[in-house]
Amino acid sequence: MNTSSPSPGTERTGGSSVRIGALVPLTRPGWVEAGHHLLAGLELAVREVNDGGGIAGRPLELVVRDTAADPRKAAAAVDEWAGLGVAAVVGEYHSVVARAAAVRADALGLPFLCSSAVLDALTEQPTEWVARLAPAQSHGWRIYADFLLGAGHSRIAVAADPSVYWASGARVLRDHLVPRGGTVIDLDMRALSPADVCDRLVDRRATALLLLVGHPEPAVPIVRSVRRDRRLAEITIGAPAGQPEFAGWAESLGVDGAAIPFLRYLPERLGPLGARVGAALRERLAEEPSFVAFEGYDTIAVLAEVLRSHGTDRARIAESWPRVAVEGTRGTIRFSRTEGISVWQWQWAPVQVADRDPVESDRFRIRRTG
Repeated sequence: MNTSSPSPGTERTGGSSVRIGALVPLTRPGWVEAGHHLLAGLELAVREVNDGGGIAGRPLELVVRDTAADPRKAAAAVDEWAGLGVAAVVGEYHSVVARAAAVRADALGLPFLCSSAVLDALTEQPTEWVARLAPAQSHGWRIYADFLLGAGHSRIAVAADPSVYWASGARVLRDHLVPRGGTVIDLDMRALSPADVCDRLVDRRATALLLLVGHPEPAVPIVRSVRRDRRLAEITIGAPAGQPEFAGWAESLGVDGAAIPFLRYLPERLGPLGARVGAALRERLAEEPSFVAFEGYDTIAVLAEVLRSHGTDRARIAESWPRVAVEGTRGTIRFSRTEGISVWQWQWAPVQVADRDPVESDRFRIRRTG
């Protein structure tokens, strides 16, 4: 997909556009719903920048590429943009895809502001070219592990698909839970059916099941199977990667999808900017905006300020990351170096453990903050 038309409002600006490459999953097997929310946030912020006169009179222009959750497509897009004169790259939801983009951006000297991916090691070596808004996986998932311990769970089963992202998450959970008295039970979903999962949960006396798997398959069948097994009436199902955040989860599972705690990156209450942007995103999406939509908006808010202050030279953009101080929808965004993180990191976006209310599935309950 190639979407490169200027957003509404560019008629107020003059001169050639400042082009920004945007990586977004818009077709399967990518998480399409997350991609649409991310793109809505990016596009809303671009429109507002252009309504306000653009960048020194030049309109911002998004050049969108659909990654479809394919790291090769992301790397190819970065290669393409390096020769097209884009000022920077933004976006991406899937961590493994963002990692491929970050590696290429670092190699080519192209600034990349990663919106939503959380994998700690986006690049193998520290880089000056990449910055990130989303909290690192090790940070958010430790908060999730503390939530589990606080809720009294010590025998925690992890149903995982094969993936660098899922394996990294499982490692974070294990490293945090085991020294605190927890037991982590691995369930390899390459070898187990949903019915097998239920039997393993009973046999191993698990009190919580974490879904480190894709949506809708195999997450939806697993949830349905567990919910219908009378032996597991007291078990807690969790989805730390955030699947229940999106409306498609509730549409697929109904009441079965409620009371499944997940991570989201929002404050307990949005300030005036966040509330205004939230209302605009709600109108654009025709549904409640997810934290991913806010991440998209904040990405452009940060980049626009960098472009206004430092111009469109790629090296100067990358040099500006440690000097960023931008009021975003979820707090003041600043980048710093963090131990174990190879990119410039916002330390930290607000973190919630939330779930859908069993009585009113469109309403979210905040279970823990960090």
